[in-house]
Amino acid sequence: ITMNKSKLAIGLFVAGTMTAVFGLVIVFVGPIIIDDQIVKNLVIDPKNEISYTMWKDIPVPFFMSVYFFNILNPTEVLAGEKPMVEQRGPYVYRKRLQKQNITFHPNDTVSYLEYRSYFFEPSMSVGNESDVVTIPNMLVLGAAVMMENMPIAVRLLLSATFKGFKEGPFLSKSVGELMWGYDSKLVDFLNKWFPGMLPSTGKFGLFSEFNNSNTGLFTVHTGKDDIRLIHKVNSWNGLTKLIYWRTPQCNMINGTAGQMWPPFMTKESTLPFYSPDACRSLELVYQREGTMKGIPLYRFVAPKTMFANGSDYAPNEGFCPCRQSGLLNVSSCRANAQVFISQPHFYNADPVLLDYVQGLQPTEDEHGLFIDIHPETGVPLNVSIRLQLNLYMKKVSGITETGKISEVVMPMIWFEENGYMDGAIVKTFHTNLVLLPMVMVYMQYCFLGLGLATVLGAVLLHYRGKVSRYPQTSSHCANAG
Repeated sequence: ITMNKSKLAIGLFVAGTMTAVFGLVIVFVGPIIIDDQIVKNLVIDPKNEISYTMWKDIPVPFFMSVYFFNILNPTEVLAGEKPMVEQRGPYVYRKRLQKQNITFHPNDTVSYLEYRSYFFEPSMSVGNESDVVTIPNMLVLGAAVMMENMPIAVRLLLSATFKGFKEGPFLSKSVGELMWGYDSKLVDFLNKWFPGMLPSTGKFGLFSEFNNSNTGLFTVHTGKDDIRLIHKVNSWNGLTKLIYWRTPQCNMINGTAGQMWPPFMTKESTLPFYSPDACRSLELVYQREGTMKGIPLYRFVAPKTMFANGSDYAPNEGFCPCRQSGLLNVSSCRANAQVFISQPHFYNADPVLLDYVQGLQPTEDEHGLFIDIHPETGVPLNVSIRLQLNLYMKKVSGITETGKISEVVMPMIWFEENGYMDGAIVKTFHTNLVLLPMVMVYMQYCFLGLGLATVLGAVLLHYRGKVSRYPQTSSHCANAG
């Protein structure tokens, strides 16, 4: 019996040691296996069915919510009083994104054109596309500022042209017309006699260029040669740097195309991306940790320096001529129109901008932009990009349409492009990237625990076997005596 116990103890000790060693191996090898699987599955390659389909035809429902700043006192504004606005909306559009002309290159890059189209969603909107709102007439007030330094004769001629085409300083039109274009005899005249003066050749609308259009030819790294480069832009429309801005740093095309990022992020990571609509590269910074439907995430937000002027943040000097901090002058890539991009309601901007317009109330929850990323894979779980379009307007002598308008950066609309993972894709993501790694973690601790418990059991069995032999020896001695 003692011999059997001894053999059992040795057997248990060997089995326990092997189990514990196996658990220890999983502790070190497990994360390497998981990371290796992430790398293999993320590379942009048609063989990676799930991730390739996700990249090619983004399965996440994307929406664009548009809010108009309806001017309540246009007559008073023309007389030099402060504009009063009320926010109207949201007018919600479902956004469809589809990559076409996908071409893989020998240097581990892939080029594509991404087409976007928008479909109105009445059930999600507050109001309809037939709602009428009043906003500044960009054709008149924008052109007036552009012509401010021209000879007086040119300005008088321009004013006469506006009168001839019955164009005033403000527009009262339906949301649908303002968004996607309306017929204008002035637009037809300018396109005929001054081709290239306006950004679009058809109807004139704030988003007329966006619908059924592409964002330019992107060439990005597939990650096959180096996973740290995955999704990073190699060139855009054949350019490796821009020509809009005044410094090489501001003209750099940095980061990704703004949909996915390289994996294995830390809290020190940033989210750089190139935005064709903003005509520049942008960069978000880490704010906090969080979870979405059980999936861990990092939230990245816009730093205050994003649209700061050159005086407040020297690296932004190249984006000038600047006005107050919080405004990006995009005139250099928008046919010289005095258009400025900001965050909605001038959130994170110079507070003085709020003094010039009545009816704005910026808050982080409603107006701050953010991207929630799964740090292990670089895949966005929840995205909310919020931007505002503003027009710089003022009185220009010789152009009577501008009346006595006070100098103001006037908000016209703001929009939010948002999307989040939902349904079957979240379940797949959660299973493969949260549950399976968790099972592996539990397995390693189970094997370690089981192994150590078995070794401890073997030691106890061996020790008890030794102890049980000694009483028998002493009783034999007593009998002999």
